[in-house]
Amino acid sequence: MALSDTTGSLMRGLGLADPVIRLGVTGLSRAGKTVFITSLVANLLDRGRMPGLRAAADGTIRAAWLQPQPDDTVPRFEFERHLAALTGPDPHWPEGTRHVSELRLSLRVQPRGLLSGLRGVQNIHLDIVDYPGEWLLDLRLMDRSFAQWSAETLERMEGRPGAQAYLSGLGGIDAQARLAEPLAQRMTASYTAHLAAARDAGFSDTTPGRFLLPGEMEGSPALTFSPLPETMAGSPLYKEFRRRFDAYKSRVVRPFFRDHFARIDRQVVLVDVLGAIHAGPRAVEDMRRAMADILSAFRPGRVGWLSQLLGTRRVERILFAATKADHLHHLQHARLTNILTAMLREARDRADFQGARTEALALAALRTTTEEIIRQDGLELPAVRGTLMDGRQAAFYPGELPDNPADLLRPAAEGATRWLDADYAVMNFAPAPNTLRPGDGPPHIRLDRAAEFLIGDRL
Repeated sequence: MALSDTTGSLMRGLGLADPVIRLGVTGLSRAGKTVFITSLVANLLDRGRMPGLRAAADGTIRAAWLQPQPDDTVPRFEFERHLAALTGPDPHWPEGTRHVSELRLSLRVQPRGLLSGLRGVQNIHLDIVDYPGEWLLDLRLMDRSFAQWSAETLERMEGRPGAQAYLSGLGGIDAQARLAEPLAQRMTASYTAHLAAARDAGFSDTTPGRFLLPGEMEGSPALTFSPLPETMAGSPLYKEFRRRFDAYKSRVVRPFFRDHFARIDRQVVLVDVLGAIHAGPRAVEDMRRAMADILSAFRPGRVGWLSQLLGTRRVERILFAATKADHLHHLQHARLTNILTAMLREARDRADFQGARTEALALAALRTTTEEIIRQDGLELPAVRGTLMDGRQAAFYPGELPDNPADLLRPAAEGATRWLDADYAVMNFAPAPNTLRPGDGPPHIRLDRAAEFLIGDRL
């Protein structure tokens, strides 16, 4: 831990420093991390749309403002640019998360009622840390050998987009040939192309996470390896890929958890459940497994090396949020929440047992649609209307989610390749043009409830 962190912890322990809440925001690709953070901050600065956050509704929060984040070596989250993209005259979606970033929002809080006489005005700092969920999935690599990871990955690849090209390429490799760097690079490129195709098709488990988001490490040996079959064990290529796999864990994964993850107090995990359902049963089951792996990161004691990093520290509250709730009529929001809850049931129970409070919620950080009833084949269907990416207006009914989540999760777990009784569709809506009234943040669905769960008790 840096000296400034140690000093800050000591001062807070003595009551000499302002309280700090470190909120981690992550999720898998296209879950909406950038939009979530932008809208959350905007709605904490202008709290007119936050009645579900009690400290905003009763006036406890007197003021809010941005200031420089405490970590000088971490890039600042580009809040102003992202907000302009979402709410400007030509609204569009901002670029997604590609690296760790941070933003500090400070709140001046004056408790009301009985607490007003016991605690005066104080400043509470909310440090929001944005990081790719693909990196968090790398936790599962830490307790696996290269042989174990290769066997699991090669088995999982069967039938996934882009896998056949890589698997076919394995057959043409001379297992006893000398290591040639161009061959290693071609194999890595082929495997990475498979990961990208699988992600685009709705699959969640696309490890190693840095292969898709390499940043400044692109092309480095620690990111130049791929899974190999056991029949190649003992070959020069296998030995070198095993060495690089171990280097990836020790020099990439471990520092990320040490420098960023281990300091988080509260956590949001965003999930594009609707996108996975649209992609089919295999994508849903893959997401369920991936989310269980993510949650394992919040259970100190499960993995020895992580427990050593965290010590007795643990994340206190974890919110799992099914995003894009505005793509459904509100009549289906409870079903979406129930599906997410069921997907995470086993993993959530373990986290609850360890003392972390968890909650599942369907939300839309930025509402892009309005609701209406459309008539089709003599039926009245609850639909949403919005602006498509090409500028056209459209009313959309995505299909009816089941009352019982098991109707989705059971065929997914059993290996079904398609839904037998339903067809679920998704539509990509653009941000809706809007004129914000003074004191109001961007429109949303249940963002205030999310904030209440995550930080309400500290305000």
